[in-house]
Amino acid sequence: MKLLSRSEEIVLLSIWKLQGSAYGVTIRKQVSKITGKRWSIGAIYAPLHRVEKKDLVKTIKGDPIPERGGRSKIYYEITPKGKKALLEIKKVHDSMWVGIPSLEFEGK
Repeated sequence: MKLLSRSEEIVLLSIWKLQGSAYGVTIRKQVSKITGKRWSIGAIYAPLHRVEKKDLVKTIKGDPIPERGGRSKIYYEITPKGKKALLEIKKVHDSMWVGIPSLEFEGK
């Protein structure tokens, strides 16, 4: 299996943390919270569409909402294949950090 990109990993982890309430806006807020950076909506949807194409997430159409002009929200849920991809990238990260000397900042 091909490894996830960093943005794909962050988006998938955000979906996992949101457990059933993951749609575009909430994913963007979670990603911004995790990274401490403001992400554009395009920066969210590009990796989101890639993981969807790879069958790492599935979409679930919500009920139409009057506040959205009768449109439905599209929710995202991680598939078993997506969970496997996250576990695989975690193993890679964990093994890469083993034996690394401290990176603490020593300057002023």
